[in-house]
Amino acid sequence: MANISTIYKLSFLAFTYFIQVYGTSCPVLECWFVQEKPGRGGGFPAAMIQEKALLYINTDPESEQTKSQQRPSADISHDRVYYITDPAAILCSSSLHPPEGSVHKPQCEINPFMTQPSTVQWAVPLTDSAHSPIYLQADWYSAALQGLDGQLALSSVMRAPTATKEPTVVLSVSSRTPLVRSRLGEPVVLDCGFWAEASSPLSGSGFAVEWRYQFRGDGRLVLAYDGKTDRFAETKEKGAGLDFTALHETGNASLILQEAEVRHTGTYICTAYLPYLLAQVAVELEIVEPPSLSIFPSPLPLSVPGQVVKVQCEASGFFPLSLEFYWELTGPDGKVRPLGQGSVTGHRQGPDNTYSQTTRLELDSAKLDLGRGGEVTCVAVHPGGTRRASVTLNVIGVNGPSIEDSMAMVAVALGLYGLIKIVSWTFSSGNYNRFELRYTKKDVEAVKLQCECGSFKFIWILCVNLMLDLFLPL
Repeated sequence: MANISTIYKLSFLAFTYFIQVYGTSCPVLECWFVQEKPGRGGGFPAAMIQEKALLYINTDPESEQTKSQQRPSADISHDRVYYITDPAAILCSSSLHPPEGSVHKPQCEINPFMTQPSTVQWAVPLTDSAHSPIYLQADWYSAALQGLDGQLALSSVMRAPTATKEPTVVLSVSSRTPLVRSRLGEPVVLDCGFWAEASSPLSGSGFAVEWRYQFRGDGRLVLAYDGKTDRFAETKEKGAGLDFTALHETGNASLILQEAEVRHTGTYICTAYLPYLLAQVAVELEIVEPPSLSIFPSPLPLSVPGQVVKVQCEASGFFPLSLEFYWELTGPDGKVRPLGQGSVTGHRQGPDNTYSQTTRLELDSAKLDLGRGGEVTCVAVHPGGTRRASVTLNVIGVNGPSIEDSMAMVAVALGLYGLIKIVSWTFSSGNYNRFELRYTKKDVEAVKLQCECGSFKFIWILCVNLMLDLFLPL
């Protein structure tokens, strides 16, 4: 029993050690150290130095486990190995930890960072003192990271005691959705959150948050908030806001757009300010609205062989610009035939900045061999989805009537003839219980039919009478 107890204790200790070392471990990040090359001037663009770097991440500054996790490869200088403490564990996100053997790696860049007072109006109150704190006398770095499959965008500012390679994260700004897609009219949330090290003397002096918009050279301030004085900067943007409770309690600085419009498409930059520090991430917003399709005319007129039927299909209210048309014909046998894209017009832009476009198709039964017709379908392929609209084409007089058509015509003829006979008998004078009908043919003598009509007899005689009139015309 003692041996079993000892084995159990050893197993438990081994399991506990495994959990401590591997269960809470953070990824070792391969990164690029980038900085300007010194000695370059004279108005020329600054040359950049780029070196491989390795970041060991831990959440506990007292832990030594990260230093034994992995030895740097020969192409990484020991001066570019950093042991980073991240109390918020944002750098330990699973999106920054690729599966073993994966060729896809998170993107990482680390740079020297220069602390300085902010000059923007809503962040100036954070550094109203003329003296810089002694706390700033250290080595500062900034790191920008992109997670796997676009799951995370992260920017961190770190402080390391002078001449050491052991920085601690002081400010982090992150977004869990660096790319957002929305349809028109929907509310949109652009995720952004910031975290500040509570033990840092800079975190107790307030904060500021800013959202800027950029798209193809156009830029504007969307929203800016000074958390120290609890004031908003004046902007012309409408329908944009923040959740102030979440902002102050958890650092949730997500931008809320009440109703997505085409003008909202672009890049949004979320920036968080502390005294002398800032970090920012970019969030892309794509407005994607699929088209609505309409076919004219609908229904199509009946067509005969050799006749040209013109049909057009309009796609309206779509964004972005990219759109592809094509037509197809589904015959009575279910087979689908391509008819090409037709004649496509240029784009037209509406008051809401969405687009419209039209394609026209000429259906020439002689050239296209349309047979007896079928279902004509307009297909529009768009990034927001594929849309279809259909209309029926009927071509009559092709290779004579079918068996079904012939039977239908005979039935109609019999019905009309019977109706005429009944009306004629109803309004004619004479004896209804006795009647006389004569039929002649070119080489046949007159046939005389006389019979008494009861209820069953009358129906039988009427059928014989109809058949004789059809096949023995006078």
